[in-house]
Amino acid sequence: MSDVVLVAGGAGYIGSHVCKALAANGFLPVTYDSLEKGHDWAIKWGPFERGDIRDRGRLDEVLERWRPVAVLHFAAFIEVGESVRDPGRYWDNNVVGSLTLIAALRDAGVPAIVFSSTAAVYGMPERVPVDEKAALAPVNPYGATKMTVETILDDFEAAHGLRSVALRYFNAAGADPDGEIGECHSPESHLIPLILDAAIGRRSHISLYGEDYPTPDGTCVRDYIHVTDLASAHVLALKRLLGGGASLRCNLGNGAGFSVKQVLDVARRVTGKAIPAEICPRRPGDPAILVADSSLAIRELGWAPRLAALETQVTHAWAWHQHRPDLK
Repeated sequence: MSDVVLVAGGAGYIGSHVCKALAANGFLPVTYDSLEKGHDWAIKWGPFERGDIRDRGRLDEVLERWRPVAVLHFAAFIEVGESVRDPGRYWDNNVVGSLTLIAALRDAGVPAIVFSSTAAVYGMPERVPVDEKAALAPVNPYGATKMTVETILDDFEAAHGLRSVALRYFNAAGADPDGEIGECHSPESHLIPLILDAAIGRRSHISLYGEDYPTPDGTCVRDYIHVTDLASAHVLALKRLLGGGASLRCNLGNGAGFSVKQVLDVARRVTGKAIPAEICPRRPGDPAILVADSSLAIRELGWAPRLAALETQVTHAWAWHQHRPDLK
């Protein structure tokens, strides 16, 4: 029988892509998801257990039933703006929920967890590309909750031996190259799907927040990483832990930045649509440039991004976006 891996949040954007990668690598992914943010149509590669990470009784029941060799944890709220407006909701789900899950793993004897972290733990970094030596200084509750969970994992390893890999990724983008799953948030806050919404007429235009940044074209520069490349890194992190490897905190990105205007230009080429754009005031807390140094992941996990080209990411996203289940 295949080794069972419990995937908390496995019905979401990144979690579902990781489930596909796990199945392709001989694991049985069991999705544990409340479906508050996830989608039942994204559960394709293993059994489904409906539940909330804050529900200790349900977690204990599922862990006893499946006895996973490890857990991958994606069950977080991720909207930065909402975290500022309603921080209690984020601390409750992202921190209280994670602590409940981690304590359940300890008591069930599960030895390892791969945690979905974020570049938001760095806040407004002083230097780019950003490596793991940069100060952890989040500027919003979302980033603060992720940093706190990393600290909880450190403490649980010291006290109980629970090993973990926390993957701090930059801007997840694209969709499954086979078109089976893709990005679908409600509300949507990520740039590429927002641009594609404008391309298909679901919104009148795309808003560009600021064009006076100290960048070549005045718009923010970000590091976009294909969701399939993210998925492969999670499988490698899991294999590291199952092989007895040490805990790790590392960045995941392509190491190259693209401006908002560059993304828009690529989307116009890929879609063949005009895609109207409107310049808006800057948003507070947006760094001008955020690009990853992923050399630690490359060295320690043997990982390398294979779908780094922005045009590839937008092309896969566009193919998915035109046939999303919520648009039918």
